[in-house]
Amino acid sequence: YSASGASVVAIDNKIEQAMDLVKSHLMYAVREEVEVLKEQIKELVERNSLLERENALLKSLSNSDQLSQLST
Repeated sequence: YSASGASVVAIDNKIEQAMDLVKSHLMYAVREEVEVLKEQIKELVERNSLLERENALLKSLSNSDQLSQLST
């Protein structure tokens, strides 16, 4: 009986080790993806800011007729 009990403990330990390994791989993959997404967000924020400045400049150079056509 004790041998079978020991093998159950050994199997439980192996399962726990495997789950820890899976968890660490998943955490690594998630962290990597988060870094990629942070970089993409940073680039998009910069691009958005540039486009907003460009838009403001174009509006300032437009006359009221051109601006009224934008809203329709």
